[in-house]
Amino acid sequence: MLSETKAMLVMKLHAAVCDRTTGESFLRAVMEESREGARGVLLLEKGIKNIEGEGDFGIESLVPNGIGKKNIWARGKTMFGYSLNLFRLTNLVFVNSTKPRFSEVVRLQIGSGDTTRIIDGCRSRRIKLCAALAAAGLIAAHSTKLQCDRQLKKKYGVITLADCRSSLEPALSTHHFGLYQSAFLDVQTVKGDENLWDLAQRIYSNFADHKKCNKHLADLSDINYLMCKAMENPSLTTSSSLRTAFVSVCEDPVLDDSREWQREIGVEYYMGCSSVHGIGPSVAIFDTIRDGELDCACVYPSPLHSRAQMNELVDQMRRVLIDESD
Repeated sequence: MLSETKAMLVMKLHAAVCDRTTGESFLRAVMEESREGARGVLLLEKGIKNIEGEGDFGIESLVPNGIGKKNIWARGKTMFGYSLNLFRLTNLVFVNSTKPRFSEVVRLQIGSGDTTRIIDGCRSRRIKLCAALAAAGLIAAHSTKLQCDRQLKKKYGVITLADCRSSLEPALSTHHFGLYQSAFLDVQTVKGDENLWDLAQRIYSNFADHKKCNKHLADLSDINYLMCKAMENPSLTTSSSLRTAFVSVCEDPVLDDSREWQREIGVEYYMGCSSVHGIGPSVAIFDTIRDGELDCACVYPSPLHSRAQMNELVDQMRRVLIDESD
């Protein structure tokens, strides 16, 4: 309880059974049941029943035959390539790497007019919003005074998370709960004079090429193995914190036009996000279009990175997106 009339509900779910799609489906189910008058434990039970599947088989067992098949040398080359790339990437400086880590969130909000211009800019160039957000993040990181030597070329990592349910055998619905998303790692060299749209098109072109050749499914077991080993051996990475990329984005935004009926049940605001503090990006962006307005939850590990760092980064991202869309 926040006060006599306000309360906050937090639901923490393990990533093994909850990717972004599952999280959004779960939140929607809970709110829809609440709209019909359910309360307390019954509300949660009914919300869960609206989500299909047992979550008892992993994504690797559903990869279509032949896609993930590699000999030992090809698998070793893939893992070596990913490992080498991770140590070549530039990230924000760590503020405090000794204290326990926890998630903090900064919101990136843009009004409906500017949001429309940004989305129109993406459509006219046949790219997705995720590429524009990632490009704005890289430009902001390179230009901020928190990034030393910003006049030099720097390599940044971008991870794009994609829902793989429709590509699996058998194909799963969006209501099938579990971890059924994969990650695309892209490395971009930023010089400091990039245009938002040029960089966004480079990012999206690489993502589309990788997805077209099913690289996200072919490399799935290799990436999962590397991530497990990184979590088991944190002392092998700088400050026991492996930043797999500077920023991660989701392929598609969540579309939310339910503000009116949320008010009916007394919900002022809700968000879904995820984080991994031992491995992961410096900032993970979870974008939602709420009644025509861009609303992003930018999640970061604190105190590894500070709120001052993230506020400056997000403010700069907002300026880049708005200025370039004009």
